[in-house]
Amino acid sequence: MPVDAAARAACLSHTFLSSWRCYPKLILNWHTLCSKARDGNLRGRIDNILRNHSGIGLKILRLRLHSPSICFPYIDNWLQVAVTPGIEELTLCLHKKYKFPCSLLSDGVRSSIQSLQLDSCVFHPMLELGPLRSLTRLILRDVCITGEELECLLSNSLALEHLDLCTCKEIVFLKIPSALLQLSYLRVCGCWDLQVIENKAPSLSTFTLVGQVSKLSLGEASQMMKVLSLQYPNVVCYARAKLPSIMPNLETLVLGSSAEVNTPMLSTKFLNLKHLTIQISGETLPPSYDYFSLVSFLDASPSLETWYLEVYPEDMEHESVFEGSSDLRQLPEYRHDSLKTVEIIGFSSARCLVELTCCIVRSAVSLERLTLDTLRGGGRCSGRNDGDSSDQICSPVSKAVVKEAFRGVAAIRKYIEDKVPSTAKLVVLEPCPWCHTTTVLDYFGM
Repeated sequence: MPVDAAARAACLSHTFLSSWRCYPKLILNWHTLCSKARDGNLRGRIDNILRNHSGIGLKILRLRLHSPSICFPYIDNWLQVAVTPGIEELTLCLHKKYKFPCSLLSDGVRSSIQSLQLDSCVFHPMLELGPLRSLTRLILRDVCITGEELECLLSNSLALEHLDLCTCKEIVFLKIPSALLQLSYLRVCGCWDLQVIENKAPSLSTFTLVGQVSKLSLGEASQMMKVLSLQYPNVVCYARAKLPSIMPNLETLVLGSSAEVNTPMLSTKFLNLKHLTIQISGETLPPSYDYFSLVSFLDASPSLETWYLEVYPEDMEHESVFEGSSDLRQLPEYRHDSLKTVEIIGFSSARCLVELTCCIVRSAVSLERLTLDTLRGGGRCSGRNDGDSSDQICSPVSKAVVKEAFRGVAAIRKYIEDKVPSTAKLVVLEPCPWCHTTTVLDYFGM
């Protein structure tokens, strides 16, 4: 039964009202409650729901109100009713900045709350707030909070395991205290004024950073890091040069870069790395960038099992494999025993990309599946490929991208297909025959 219908039923039935007053989970979403109604009706519905709920027994409250006209005084009233001792999860997602009242976090609430998520809020916790004894998960998105205030909050959250910070623009210095013994997950995304990250939490094993900082210190947790995701310019070269010695136990590595230099071939190894994702934006790459240099990661990762590579072929300026010499570079007498799955998104006829793929095929003796997508994954319709004649169409792409996609298909047929061992499956995702009507014949005169 929908939440608002349950609230109305509670008004008519004493038995239902009794159970409704202690209903443990409320998810109040603008789209589901009132997507076609005015905000006044939405306020009325939420008032009706919360008026008939005592607050007693409420464990989970998710209030997602992205409507721009919601009046904040109503939110104060709603939270006063719903956020009571015993609550375990509070999610508050708004459209505008709302000043979250720290007074809501009474001693009883602080003792029970396990998960707190605030979106588009002003939050100024002070050291006097008191301990949040059970808080294990904290998510702050587009929240006005300073680094000092966040440090006070973290110092009061000694059970914290999961910390997620996104577009918190007032944080300049992020300090994770050593007292957070249980903290294993940290994600920092789009905090563009952030200059320094200093972590002293010893159990951190999963870390994501989107955006570059002047100083990154993960402390002793670096040695035990298992999952790392970094996204900023030149991070691919940095990761290959620095991470093997800094993070020797890394198992999953995700790298995203909008500008890159060639990856050096080095003697250092990722001995435990099993899963590698590299995303490189070709829109800012010079023609001199050599995709073949990424083979350095293959050479450095003897335990690698999956490799996902995404490149952007828009306005491809690299030399095509159909131009110049027909000889392709390769690593002499190289063998990789662990690699099973490789996927390249945005495959093109760039010589260096074809050379990299051929090197993978020749050396990966355990290869089970090779997927080459010529249109960056989302470039084709989903229905027509399985015979559905629905009106779904492919997402739009430029003529240059379609042309290069067909050149990529031709490069696969000529240089790669016959090198794939019979024990491996080759999946070639070509341009859609319905939406992208140009064929290989048009470009190569075949």
